[in-house]
Amino acid sequence: MTSAVSTLDINFVRQQYPASRWHTPFFENAGGAFVPNSVITQMTNYMTQAQVQTGYPSSVSQEAAARVNGGLALMAQFVGADTDEVTLGASTSMNIYVLAQALRGLWKPGDEIIVSTLNHESNSGPWRRLEVFGLRIIDWPVDPETGRLDIKDLEPLLSAKTCLVAFPHVSNITGDINDVETITKLCHQFDALVCVDGVAFAPHRAVDVKKWNVDIYLFSFYKVFGPHLGLMYTKRSLLRECIGQYHYFFPQNDLPHKLNPAGPNHETIASLKGIADYFDILYSHHFGNSSGDFFSRVQLVFEIISSHEQKLSAAFLDYLASQPKIRLIGSNSSALTARVPTFSFQITGLKPQALCKALAEQGIACGSGHFYAKRLLDSMALQDKEVLRCSMAHYNTLSDVERLTAALDSIIN
Repeated sequence: MTSAVSTLDINFVRQQYPASRWHTPFFENAGGAFVPNSVITQMTNYMTQAQVQTGYPSSVSQEAAARVNGGLALMAQFVGADTDEVTLGASTSMNIYVLAQALRGLWKPGDEIIVSTLNHESNSGPWRRLEVFGLRIIDWPVDPETGRLDIKDLEPLLSAKTCLVAFPHVSNITGDINDVETITKLCHQFDALVCVDGVAFAPHRAVDVKKWNVDIYLFSFYKVFGPHLGLMYTKRSLLRECIGQYHYFFPQNDLPHKLNPAGPNHETIASLKGIADYFDILYSHHFGNSSGDFFSRVQLVFEIISSHEQKLSAAFLDYLASQPKIRLIGSNSSALTARVPTFSFQITGLKPQALCKALAEQGIACGSGHFYAKRLLDSMALQDKEVLRCSMAHYNTLSDVERLTAALDSIIN
């Protein structure tokens, strides 16, 4: 048994990935994270050993079904949900689009949907499109200087007509964490549903849909060390009411299929077991042999992940605060309750795209643009409607951060 340790063993973490990943510092993790060997192995094994149609009596078809169903069940446990409450679809954007079509038949003209300006477009556009059916869209704005979402601005927008509130757990621009449990409780006082985009949260903290009592929660596995696939949790009582979006011969009480038109991608779902394997590998190394349920092990692993990421955040925020030419968009606090290590900023006199290119020339991978949160940036008082984004994951090191700040120094000065 490995002795339990309280800090993340970064060298061990990096050993779980292809060695080629560590040749240069990577800071666009919010756009897509690296995939550990365990996921690659599960994907390869499925495609080489069990890639056939599921649902038939043959042993290979039964094996394929077992791997697909196993991946789904593990990821339901990953978020604290029951298996029949989880839909695995092409992406978060597609999942919300399908969901919006499934819900619109439950509402009538004049009903209201509150959509946060902070949203990634995936949790904005599909709801706004329902306006053509007579629903009224109400914006929940952000502070134009900080980009922060304030629950005090939400309360006067809520009414008996509110059917749903759509907002992000974490902004993929600001990195700020919103209090999902408190916001949900307020919305439920008005009998309004909540649809929470957890894409920018799930790589950094444990998801607990039942504790938060959310109605809908979504994220994408390619941000959470897996394949291009989206998870959507829908509370069972709501899922039963949704209008089925699959073929007509699937009954309305067929919860696993009704929000997944065209069916799931088998090999990617089977590979999700590799995410569970990865978290169990980290658990065993840091805490000893696996014990308890998978959900509890995930919670503990995320505790040491978030603690490590907090150190990265503190170091980078200290640097940003020392640079008067840099304007950070989002919280300047590294507190675990305040933010995740996703940082967007502008530098006086320099265009984000040019900055991104200059960093790439020094071997530093970042991103620039609006990152599909265009409505947010358009609503803010900024010199440009784009930002430079430097986003970190638990496999980044303080040495990576030092290389990033040195490269920024060379460009600014």
